[in-house]
Amino acid sequence: MSRMLWKSLAIGPVFLSSMLMGATSGMAETAENTQIAQSNIEAAPTAQPAPASNSQTPGTVDTQNLQQIIRYSNEGDNSLEQITNASQFRDVQPTDWAYEALDRVVQRYGCLVGYPDGTYRGQRSLSRYEFAAGLNACLRQIEALIEAQDEKFVAKEDFEALQRLVEEFRTELAALGSRVDNLEGRVSFLEAHQFSTTTKLAGEVIFAYTDTLDNNPSPGIFGDRVKLELITSFTGQDSLVTELEAGNLANQVPKFSGVDTFEGNQTFNVDAAEANNNIALSALNYSFPIGNANIYISATGGVHSDYADTLNPYFEDFDGGNGALSSFASESPIYRIGGGAGAGVTFDFDKIGFSVGYLANGANDPDAAAPGVGGLFNGEYAALAQLNFKPTERINLGLTYVRGFHPSGDNIFDDIVGTVPANNPDFSGAFAGESFTTNSYGFAAAIQPFDSLSISGFVTLTEANAEVGGLDAQGEIWSYGVGLAFPNLGKEGNLLGLFAGVEPTLRGLIVDGTSTNFGRRDNAYHIEGFYKYQVSDNISITPGVIWLLSPGQNDDNDDALIGTLRTTFTF
Repeated sequence: MSRMLWKSLAIGPVFLSSMLMGATSGMAETAENTQIAQSNIEAAPTAQPAPASNSQTPGTVDTQNLQQIIRYSNEGDNSLEQITNASQFRDVQPTDWAYEALDRVVQRYGCLVGYPDGTYRGQRSLSRYEFAAGLNACLRQIEALIEAQDEKFVAKEDFEALQRLVEEFRTELAALGSRVDNLEGRVSFLEAHQFSTTTKLAGEVIFAYTDTLDNNPSPGIFGDRVKLELITSFTGQDSLVTELEAGNLANQVPKFSGVDTFEGNQTFNVDAAEANNNIALSALNYSFPIGNANIYISATGGVHSDYADTLNPYFEDFDGGNGALSSFASESPIYRIGGGAGAGVTFDFDKIGFSVGYLANGANDPDAAAPGVGGLFNGEYAALAQLNFKPTERINLGLTYVRGFHPSGDNIFDDIVGTVPANNPDFSGAFAGESFTTNSYGFAAAIQPFDSLSISGFVTLTEANAEVGGLDAQGEIWSYGVGLAFPNLGKEGNLLGLFAGVEPTLRGLIVDGTSTNFGRRDNAYHIEGFYKYQVSDNISITPGVIWLLSPGQNDDNDDALIGTLRTTFTF
């Protein structure tokens, strides 16, 4: 009998609890009902509004009513409970013709489950198409019960009520059926022609105009940076990221106020090899979870902030175009020591987190005959260990240690930030071109007392050590900063950021226990302000200013004032 029932109704299986929905003005729907209706409206072409009566042309769809279904499914929580008998319907009276039939099917067949969030919302108005979606799904429940029981499982009076409802809403049911068929055809087409079943593309394009705003005029520069990420998942929890990058603004920025400095470096600056809009593979990494741990493996372009929390929310955007303007303000310089190929792992135990990782810059160089040059363990490397403590949802603290090895001529901070003396491993000749090691210690904190305010800060000490002519040489580099972020200021998605600190500055140099005069050691102050205005979901415009005091860590140098207008497109 179940097959005969299917054919006689000429519509698929049904959801009998929806019967009262057609007879009255309010009713719930199952999660399946919503999915069917939503799929239809998403797949359906634009149609003329249907007449209010049953006389509308078969196959036409009232898109306004179908949009109501989607809106109902996305509404917030409701405290109404599941329905177990017809008396619980607020908009149903015992005198309604379907009251008794509904009461029977609710208790006998148990098809009423309500909205996707587990509620009923009987006080809300219901469209004919919303009811039809419920009616269509209700037959499926009845047929399943018939097949599980026997052909006499459905009572005669229930079947008669069902026939009456089907006849009443035959037009709407036919329209729903045609839209489902159309959706299935479109899905099949997309599956046959899609780029990949496992990979999605994410892109970011930055246009940036930068100029000095002080008394030392320089030609304004207009640049670009493009990032394309292919994000692949094989299990739904892992992530293989292939990142391509090109731009025309090099990391080593022009002189500011006549001083060579890396202090004005911004997040959209690229490596010199990419500075002519040459496309390069900037990162290739894979991450996957194991229990409470997340494993990170980088083949190239890895950075510590890929697996370790920088504790600098809103300013940190992984050198993207939606956070701070400068590389310095986006994260503590300790995360920019070393990079390349390697691995990391992060353990998360509720309030406690722990990260360890190792990255080597010349991991692909097989020249073992040149000590300190290449190989995974024979060249420049940086090993990180970090402990995070989160006592509350609004407070996050972190302690970080990084051990690095730097061949002669390498900079300490790979994504160059800070003064030239702080980056230059020779330290004005004191290291005499020798390779050296660094031990870096960092503390960071992020506090968000309100949703509209975030406070973050860090302090970092790097000790560089080398042996020159049998004598020990040690350089001491300090850096610290604090930022205030005001998210959603003026509009959702907007961001006002204020940041101030000292970029990596060489403050001391000791050779064989004796302090050495290597030149000026004044603090290289950095003050930054920016306001990101979210034009749309995919476009933002960020004007901002970077003020460098004592550039080159020398008070005698004129301050530099840098203005930037950044436009970011994401897709």
